[in-house]
Amino acid sequence: MKKISTRGQNLAKTAALYTTLVGLAFVFFFPFYYMFVIASHPRETMFRTPPNIWFGGALWDNIHRLLFVQEQVPYLTNYANSVIIAVLTVLTTIFFCTMGGFALAKYEFRGKKFIFIFILSTMAFPPFLNIIPFYRMMVAFGWINSWRALIVPGMANAMGIFLMRQYMEESIPNALLDAARIDGLSEFGILTRIVFPLAKPGMGVLAIITFVGSWNNFLGAFILLPNLRSTTLTVALNTLNAVSFGEFGMVYAGTALAILPLLVIFFMASQQFISGLTTGSVKG
Repeated sequence: MKKISTRGQNLAKTAALYTTLVGLAFVFFFPFYYMFVIASHPRETMFRTPPNIWFGGALWDNIHRLLFVQEQVPYLTNYANSVIIAVLTVLTTIFFCTMGGFALAKYEFRGKKFIFIFILSTMAFPPFLNIIPFYRMMVAFGWINSWRALIVPGMANAMGIFLMRQYMEESIPNALLDAARIDGLSEFGILTRIVFPLAKPGMGVLAIITFVGSWNNFLGAFILLPNLRSTTLTVALNTLNAVSFGEFGMVYAGTALAILPLLVIFFMASQQFISGLTTGSVKG
């Protein structure tokens, strides 16, 4: 009897857990679903009462007007700009942060601890505090209206170096690196032929975080890329919302198209993201 009671309690706890998880998933995903619903309705029925909870038939019309009719915002150009900037940012950040993390995790040198603490300390300051000096630096470099202003400064960022250092310190054995040195492999060869392949889960996490951060970067693009044809999608959507004069169908369609890459990356790489976060997180 006691065994049956215990089993019933476990089932009740499991049911409560899954009910809570389903409720939280609904809360988080419903805004995305509702955005696509609104994007599929014409302006006349977009905000009716009671609200629309299912898709309409105006999605392709809204997308057509966004891409081929309106001329205030070069949406496709801005979309391509965001893709190129995000991809270049991911590639360069992975390369340099992996090298920095590898050096701090596997090499012993004077000042190593101080350098690591200094890198961590830079994460304590909100990014908006350095907007003015950062802008003046970009002006001095001649990088205003250049993608370099969004790509180069973040190549070796503190978050990426910290993440890769923590991952490689626990996940890559020193004995393997020593064996590679005995076999005559150079340090750069160790990095490219051993460290990079073994650090793929950590690099995957860093790639996802970097891509999302670059894709959603509004303030940097707004300040450093004032030319509308050279700027990114976030600034283009803000401009479209300001000049569309109530054409919310185009705005919501543009927003829906803008988050599609993020949704695709999330569903395709969620398992690797979780694996990269958990691997090396505990010592064993």
